[in-house]
Amino acid sequence: MSSISQSDKMTPTELRASLSLASIYGLRMLGMFLILPIFSIYAETLPDGNNHLLIGLALGAYGLTQAIFQLPFGMASDRFGRKRVIYVGLLLFVIGCLISGFAHNLVWVAIGRAIQGAGAVSAAVTALVADLTREEHRTKAMAMIGGTIGITFALSLILGPVLNQWIGVSGIFLLTAVLAAIAIPVVRYIVPQPSVSHFHSDAQASTSKLKEVLKDGQLLRLNYGIFALHAAQMAMFVVVPLAIRQTSILNEHQHWMIYLPVLLISFVLMVPAIIFAEKKAKLKLVFTSAILVMLVAQLLFAGLVDYFWGIVLSLTAYFIAFNILEASLPSIITKMAPAASKGTAMGVHNTTQSLGVFVGGTLGGYLSHFHGFAAVFIFCSILMAIWALLALTMQAPPAVRSKMYHLSANKAKQADQLAAKIAALTGVKEAVVLADEGVAIVKIDMHAVWDEAKILKLIGD
Repeated sequence: MSSISQSDKMTPTELRASLSLASIYGLRMLGMFLILPIFSIYAETLPDGNNHLLIGLALGAYGLTQAIFQLPFGMASDRFGRKRVIYVGLLLFVIGCLISGFAHNLVWVAIGRAIQGAGAVSAAVTALVADLTREEHRTKAMAMIGGTIGITFALSLILGPVLNQWIGVSGIFLLTAVLAAIAIPVVRYIVPQPSVSHFHSDAQASTSKLKEVLKDGQLLRLNYGIFALHAAQMAMFVVVPLAIRQTSILNEHQHWMIYLPVLLISFVLMVPAIIFAEKKAKLKLVFTSAILVMLVAQLLFAGLVDYFWGIVLSLTAYFIAFNILEASLPSIITKMAPAASKGTAMGVHNTTQSLGVFVGGTLGGYLSHFHGFAAVFIFCSILMAIWALLALTMQAPPAVRSKMYHLSANKAKQADQLAAKIAALTGVKEAVVLADEGVAIVKIDMHAVWDEAKILKLIGD
């Protein structure tokens, strides 16, 4: 072979880096999500808890600051070092948890949540993962992080009510503060120190690529989608815990009995749907179908929010659609974004998601307070109807997968010629050689016969 090492397995260092950073990413998300299923009920015990607008603002406040600081934190990590930026972000998160945990009104809870969000380390964590993994294993490492987020969200809906019974919402905030504080020495002593730290186009946002990404109509459709998905999520959690309490004999500590079976059903149905979408190149069909199911779920909520079994039915439809959409969106972004702009596309996508959290929480609280529960879900239905129209008119995502290859300094100097030669190979849909990063990014047609040995021969010495 060439001098390129194409080992199928991660090294112990890569595995340690990926697992430890995924756990830190998941821990931060746990602190955000744990309160979702019980916060509205807890908030009503506070002096200003009769104001649903403040409840929604407290729930969604972290989204605004996360959207503001996420990309700057990632860029700052290039200049000041990955770990230093992560330390600062975790420290801000700890401070936010402590403020929310000791708060005696919703205004201070909202301030604490905003400070939590300001500790936006996700971009810096992603950049550190890229520093610590070889190109051919980076997708696996990112998949670990993505899987951690999904598992964290599901566990939060189940653990939140249980922990609330034991330590209360204030205790949950303080517990996550302790765990986040422990994460700081984990980053210092367990996460490996990268020997070389540099910019990675596949994992980081570039200001030079922002205009290209923001002008792409297909990516804008997907950005609206993630905005709508998380706006609806945050808006509904202003209402759903209260609606369950009003329509059932279950107290807030027992709400996990509803979420657990609903989540299990949704996961069982999600897996074959995603496999079918990827293997049969039916991603657009599955994606748009899930959006329509989400629209139906929101309409069911609007009509049946006063009935316990109606809420259960609506939640089941909601989580089936949510899990499929949440798993599909990153894959579609990767397939549709220009190879050299993937990191920027994902950065904008994640920022839009955070904005959705803030807007959804705030508007959900406003609508619930002034117009009632059903108005929240009518708002969510409108968001989904717009998304359905945008999705139906979008291009079908190409059936491709991305591969990355490290280049020698000699080959990197021949960037344009090398990219053209790789692009001419059978089965290659797009090829980009980034000389300054020393990598080649290749999009492969999943249904074509291709010979990786030919690519390795071209990029070898």
